[in-house]
Parts: sequence; structure tokens; C-alpha cells
Amino acid sequence: MPKDAVFTMKLEPELREQFMAAAEAAHRPASQVLRELMREFVQRQREAREYNEFLHRKVELARAQAHAGRSYSNEEVEAEFAARRAELLRKVGSAEL
Repeated sequence: MPKDAVFTMKLEPELREQFMAAAEAAHRPASQVLRELMREFVQRQREAREYNEFLHRKVELARAQAHAGRSYSNEEVEAEFAARRAELLRKVGSAEL
């Protein structure tokens, strides 16, 4: 990918000195390190946006199901999973014999 865009920024002299020293200690050009940091930031932002969209869809679906009467009370969920746990414990107990 051609690198013909220029990015200029202002920062504290101490931060610049520390960054340049760290890049040099890693035997890497500062511009390469900055490009990698930018790519990582863009990726994290994309993932956060996709996760938020996923959660929004899940919440909307749950709200629609609750509104349509297709939901369970806490007591029903607790009873269902208590039965599942008991069944698994029974299977594990019989497998150990």
C-alpha cells in the first residue's frame, strides 16, 4: 500500500522523546510503530462498534419477545436450570460407579 498521506500532530516534547527512544530501542521506525498503533485503534473501534450493534439487536429481540409474551419468569428459569444441574449430577454420579 503506498504511503503518500502525511499526518501531522502536536504533542509534548517529553512524550515525543520517550516515544522515539522506545521505537529506537525496539529497532523499529517510529512511523511504522505509529501505523501499527493506528491500525490497532481502528480495529478496536470497529470491534466495539460491531459488539454494540450486536448487543442492540439482542436487546431489541428480547424486548420484542417479552412484548409478545414469549418470556420466562426468573422462577421458571431457575427451576429449569436446577433440573438440568440435577440431571447432569445424576449422569456424572452414575458414570463414576
